[in-house]
Amino acid sequence: MQPTSFLRMVTLLLSVITSCHVAAMSSDPALQEFASLYKQEWGSTQRCKETSLNRFSVCSNVLRNEGNAPFALYQDSNAKGTVVLVHGLSDSPFFMREIAKILFDEGYTVLVPLLPGHGLRDAEDDMSDWDLAERWQRHVSDVIEIAQRMDDTVLVGGFSTGGALTVSHYLNDNTDIDGIMLFSGALALSDNAESMSRIWGIKVLAKIIDGSYVTHGPNPFKYPNVAGFAGLELMDVINDIRDGFEAGKTLSVPVFSAHSQADATTPISGVETLMSHSNGPNTFFVIDESYGLCHADLVVNTRLLREMKFNEKMVNEREECAVPKANPLFDNMTLMLKSYLSQF
Repeated sequence: MQPTSFLRMVTLLLSVITSCHVAAMSSDPALQEFASLYKQEWGSTQRCKETSLNRFSVCSNVLRNEGNAPFALYQDSNAKGTVVLVHGLSDSPFFMREIAKILFDEGYTVLVPLLPGHGLRDAEDDMSDWDLAERWQRHVSDVIEIAQRMDDTVLVGGFSTGGALTVSHYLNDNTDIDGIMLFSGALALSDNAESMSRIWGIKVLAKIIDGSYVTHGPNPFKYPNVAGFAGLELMDVINDIRDGFEAGKTLSVPVFSAHSQADATTPISGVETLMSHSNGPNTFFVIDESYGLCHADLVVNTRLLREMKFNEKMVNEREECAVPKANPLFDNMTLMLKSYLSQF
């Protein structure tokens, strides 16, 4: 047999195996329920072109591309538990890929939802919706409920806004959550952003300034700008968490947090305050300010950066944090995360 013929046969066999595996995952009631959330949100869904073993994704023509799609990494058997991992404001599940892979390799099924208003070709109406924060919170709660029906052990967390939403869920519902993981957790915003949020009528002004919301830019998996109105909706979530702490609520499950001291978007002080209201045991991975690691880059490694295909020609490269970079301590962060997971 010629080498090329053998390779074709192997490729065909792998394709058949993958297709059968994806079909089997698609029949799982929990994953069907996960997919149905997006059929309700978008009106219709379709099978994704990109498939791989143990990966279940939900696609639609309303998405910018398949990389923005919500997905699950599914353990066939003997899962240690299920993790709900939520992306940040203006980005998509793409940015959770490498963290999700670590969790999957450690034996967990991972659900990575797509927040309402995100990953879309047209997001103008969503990003100016007065109920946007409430929609985010409901969606996170719905996905966590699916996770709780899948396993007895459930961990939640996410990047930036995603982390804040899972903390908010825990403080308000506190229903069978075993651990929380925060990556650049948005528990505080810059002084300017927080001061602006306290101005009466600022949301109306933000809608006017946002104008026609642009979704296409240099990053195919992230909107080019954060809508001012959506940022104020995030501030509402953060204030809700602060109110909970002021009322005496605490976190009674182990918390993992990774944060850069150079993060100007979500200052580390917010996570430090959260840790002071946590009963632990906690794992706090702090990246020293000397590394100059930007907010969004904490969850980026070299592989994700390569797959991102960021168009640097569309931005001012001299502008701080305009061009994504890989986290130089990603491997160290991974070791700390694995150590955290070992307690479950």
